[in-house]
Amino acid sequence: MIKEKKKKYISLRIIVVGVLFGLMFTAITARAVWLQAYKHTELSERAAREYKSCVTVIGKRGTIYDKSGIELAATTDEVSISANPYKIKNKKKASKKIGKVLNINHRKLLKKLNSANKFVWIKRQASHRQASDIKKMDIAGINFLPEHTRFYPNKTLAGQIIGLAGLNGKGLEGIEVYYHDYLKGEKKKVTGKKDGKRQWFDFNDKENFQYQNAGNDIILTIDNTIQFIAERALKEVADKHKAKSGIAVVADAKTGAILAIANYPFFNPNIYRKFPKNIWRNRAVTDAFEPGSIMKMFLVSAAIESGLCTRDTVLFCENGRYRIGKHVIHDVHKYEDLTVADIIKFSSNIGAAKISEIIGKETLYNALANFGFGEKTDIDYPGEAAGVLNPFRRWADIDAATIAFGQGISVTAIQLVAAASAIANGGALMKPYIVNSIIGKNGEIIKKTQPQQVKRAISQETAAIVRNLLNRATQEGGTGVNASSDMYNVSGKTGTAQKVSEFGYEKGKYVSSFLGFAPAEDPKLTILISLDEPTNKYYGGVVASPAFGRIVREALDYLKVPSKKNIQNFITSINKESL
Repeated sequence: MIKEKKKKYISLRIIVVGVLFGLMFTAITARAVWLQAYKHTELSERAAREYKSCVTVIGKRGTIYDKSGIELAATTDEVSISANPYKIKNKKKASKKIGKVLNINHRKLLKKLNSANKFVWIKRQASHRQASDIKKMDIAGINFLPEHTRFYPNKTLAGQIIGLAGLNGKGLEGIEVYYHDYLKGEKKKVTGKKDGKRQWFDFNDKENFQYQNAGNDIILTIDNTIQFIAERALKEVADKHKAKSGIAVVADAKTGAILAIANYPFFNPNIYRKFPKNIWRNRAVTDAFEPGSIMKMFLVSAAIESGLCTRDTVLFCENGRYRIGKHVIHDVHKYEDLTVADIIKFSSNIGAAKISEIIGKETLYNALANFGFGEKTDIDYPGEAAGVLNPFRRWADIDAATIAFGQGISVTAIQLVAAASAIANGGALMKPYIVNSIIGKNGEIIKKTQPQQVKRAISQETAAIVRNLLNRATQEGGTGVNASSDMYNVSGKTGTAQKVSEFGYEKGKYVSSFLGFAPAEDPKLTILISLDEPTNKYYGGVVASPAFGRIVREALDYLKVPSKKNIQNFITSINKESL
């Protein structure tokens, strides 16, 4: 009896378990049918999302070249490393291993990995070796994203002209920021895939996009060789005279194309964080200063153009001391009678003040405005300063006198070079420019800069007379004799200006400059050298003129401009053939 009851109990249990299993199998089958038949599309999309993801990519940034096709700024492929902290199991161990490879403090890295965010940057633009070493660690949650970085192969050469682009390819200074919209690549969301460890792979679409949608290339007017010549000459003279800083500008005297701009101290955009921000900027464009006696070349141009003076007009220079109201103007040397030509040659401040009195305030103001002073040149570069040329109705008598020899007026280096080029090329004020052309990704020319005449500053006749006077200033006895060369005739003017601050003129602090062009008989180049606060000597004729002469010799020789000796040899050979 007991055995039968036991058998029935076991049979009942088997039946119950069988029914339960049957019900469970039926439920599972029904669930599978429901998922496959009714939820197929939704589940497929969810699965795709598990191994696919969209990422915003940017086409490669365009390249910047010098006029002959040498790369000044390029874009290279890099790898950036990110993390999803939720996917990293042993964060402390991971931070130590990764920190060692990347030379990052592991405690700071651990703090990032303990973040509540699902995405944190570990290192932007890591080296390929670093990325490879970390990939070998096989840490889940660490991702590797291909990116680009800006590279400047010539380091400090033309650093302040080119400027720089930041980590995200955004222009921050110089040409990089002014032409950012042309240089930047297009943006697009591209689908990438992840493997079972959440690592990115299959980015062919992304790579193709980066090349096919790259930014435009830019060709500058800058000549790499002339830039090097200018930088070397500027550095040597600045170091020799322990100057605070210096500027050198070289331009095509006829077109306004800028061939070189050197700023010293130099700046390497590859490691821009190691330089103070005031070194980043191109001071030839952004900074205004009082030019000193350089302005006499424009004063004399105004006097001759007005017809109120000729080169032979004689003025009494008061034996070195001339009172205007409560103020007294001095000359370095005592002069009595000087012609206008001699006033330029010997750089007499008193002579300049008297020329200003003859032509009058309005004539002087209009002439300086015609040379472009007091307004921006509109050069294709960011942060240009306009300088200061106050309206003549606000000038006191002493203002008219001091402006005549370059104090009470502020200018930029680019303004001076453009204005001097007008004298060099026969009177046309040309708009200066740095970019020659912009080239599309398929090689098509998107934009081409043509030389542009802004206005006529003076007549050709006046320009020829002033060129001759400036040539005399570089000959024996002239203040610019140290700029002269046995290879080329040069024309130019020295400038020595006491620096001004909000409290007045600063004792012992000067800006020393030389501005001129060469060859004097047919100018090809206009060149400015300006040194800020040279210490042991400060006269422009002593400090800046020799550097000008060096740039003239080396640059014109590089451009294969015949020297005086070559021309003489040619004439001699012609004469011999004719005998």
